[in-house]
Amino acid sequence: MSEQQTAAVPAPAEPAVPAEPVEVPEPTAAPAVPEASRPPRRALRAVARWTVALLVFGGLGTGTALAITSAERTDVPGLATESDGRWDYPKLSLPALPAGAPRPFTDANTAEIHHADLRKLLLPAPAGSTPDKALDGGWVKQERFLAEYAAEDREELAQLLVDAPPRHIAARGWTMPDGTRARIYLLRFNSTAFATHMRDELNLGTTMQRTPAGAEETAFDTTWTFSRAVKGVASYVLTEKAPHGAAHTRLAYSGAGDTLALIVHERPGKKEAARIPFQQTVILQNQLLG
Repeated sequence: MSEQQTAAVPAPAEPAVPAEPVEVPEPTAAPAVPEASRPPRRALRAVARWTVALLVFGGLGTGTALAITSAERTDVPGLATESDGRWDYPKLSLPALPAGAPRPFTDANTAEIHHADLRKLLLPAPAGSTPDKALDGGWVKQERFLAEYAAEDREELAQLLVDAPPRHIAARGWTMPDGTRARIYLLRFNSTAFATHMRDELNLGTTMQRTPAGAEETAFDTTWTFSRAVKGVASYVLTEKAPHGAAHTRLAYSGAGDTLALIVHERPGKKEAARIPFQQTVILQNQLLG
């Protein structure tokens, strides 16, 4: 397949299909017993009754076990397994490239430049979500990106964007049925050096002093273990410390060559923004950037 063709992102393996129920073989007849050693008929009848009972109960027990083994856990009362909360994203694919342009992180692209349309590298919204009309997957201004930070940090961050100006900023947002608001920003710089400078100025991997708008205080998420899960992409994942304010925020930065991603999940109310769908969002976005 050529670089200009769309490359499929590997999808998680489908769960194994349960095996078909196995038929229980009929019990074989007992060997004949010599006449001289046969017990009295009354004893034979008692043994026969117990044998039938054991076969019936044994057969019922075996049949129940096979039924549970072959059925989905959610179909069996008492064995239902709750979903881990993952969101239902559409199947992902990488966008086509201009003629002759290599993908990032290949031997032919030592500068680690993303030649694809930045808007097509944005993760699509999952099923059941309500799109954010202001962040519809198109270009956004720097002011919209800066609005993700506390007011006291915006002036300094704005100067960073003057010193190392991004070529483009693309963004997409949506809201889930539980109220979680998700936003993704992709900033493409003129070179990997400019993107690295921005990452350094944000203190990614060290103190990360810039606070998201509406959050009290953030800290690095120690449950994140996928920092290098995608070749060429490094992620820095943070979560708002307890007690949080009117909403709980999770955010991540992903550095990928000339591009920097900001991913935010924000859930209003007392509950935290769910960890698993957030990390799922980060990993899938990283796959598109890698």
